[in-house]
Order: sequence, then structure tokens, then C-alpha cells
Amino acid sequence: MIRCIEKGFVVWFTGLPASGKTTIARGVAEVLKARGYRVEVLDGDWVRKTINPDAGFTKEERRRHLLRVAWIARLLARNGVIVLCSFVSPYREVRAEIRRIVEEEGIPFIEVFVKCSLEECIRRDPKGLYRKALAGEIQHFTGISDPYEEPENPELVVDTEHDSVENNVRKVVEYLEQRGLIEVS
Repeated sequence: MIRCIEKGFVVWFTGLPASGKTTIARGVAEVLKARGYRVEVLDGDWVRKTINPDAGFTKEERRRHLLRVAWIARLLARNGVIVLCSFVSPYREVRAEIRRIVEEEGIPFIEVFVKCSLEECIRRDPKGLYRKALAGEIQHFTGISDPYEEPENPELVVDTEHDSVENNVRKVVEYLEQRGLIEVS
């Protein structure tokens, strides 16, 4: 049975590449779908491959890319979908713009900082991107040649370096329950 909610909300997972954003978002999506909610995961790799294949990696190109995603998330949430967005989104100023786009229509926005040290992300390096960035083969790579500005006041912090995927997924779901955005199971 699908639970219809009048207005959805947006959970924005931000963190360094390979920090575990998409893994946590997909885990949360599984839990919510099992409870009957309509959920969409918007992941950086998927969006760059499908919706926005011409997106670049300079600061301004990233900004345009992320603002497009914010509008998509807002439209989905406006129509009762829970939207889980997994994007590096390295700049505080751009994340603030994203929040304004979503919240100006009264849609709840939850920023989740997926905390993981640069050293651990480099160690994980599932796509080999850090290796290429460190070798100078990739320009504008967050954490190496471009900065990552950690959120100053995220609604929630999950630590993927020191806590399990299951515990981090549980923390996000419990936070959504505490906020009254989903029913307590």
C-alpha cells in the first residue's frame, strides 16, 4: 500500500566524494519504500548521466547543476514525494540557495552532513577518481584541487567512517520520525 502524503520533503546528503552519501540515501529509501512512502533518490552520478550530461565542475557550473536539481526536488516534493538528494554540493553558499528554493514553497529541507575524513575517502576511492585527481588528471576535484566547505549547522550529521551504514540509515529515519515527517514505525 502506498502512503499518500500531501507534501513531501527534501533530504539533502552532502559530503566529500566517496563519503557514503548515496549508500545512506539508498538505505533510507529502502526503509521508506518498505513503509509505503513514495520516494525518489536523486544521485549526482545519475543526474549527470541523464538529466544534466553537460554539467561541468567549475564553481559556477556546479552551482547551475545543483540549482537545477533543487528545482526538480522541489517539484517532486510539492507532489507528495520524499526526495533524497545525494550530491557533493561543496559550497555553503550554494547549499543555502538550494535550501531557499525548496523552503520558499513551505517544503521541509533537511541537510545531512555525511562526515568522513579526506584520508578515508581517498582510501575507499571506489571509482579511482581520487587517484586521478592526485595525479593531476582531473581538475576541480572536491577535496583535492577544489574545497569542500563543511556545513555549519546541518540538521543531522552521520559519520560513515566510524559508524555502520545500518546505524546511519537508522539515525536518518529516526530523525524524520522525530520531526513528524514520517510515521513512527
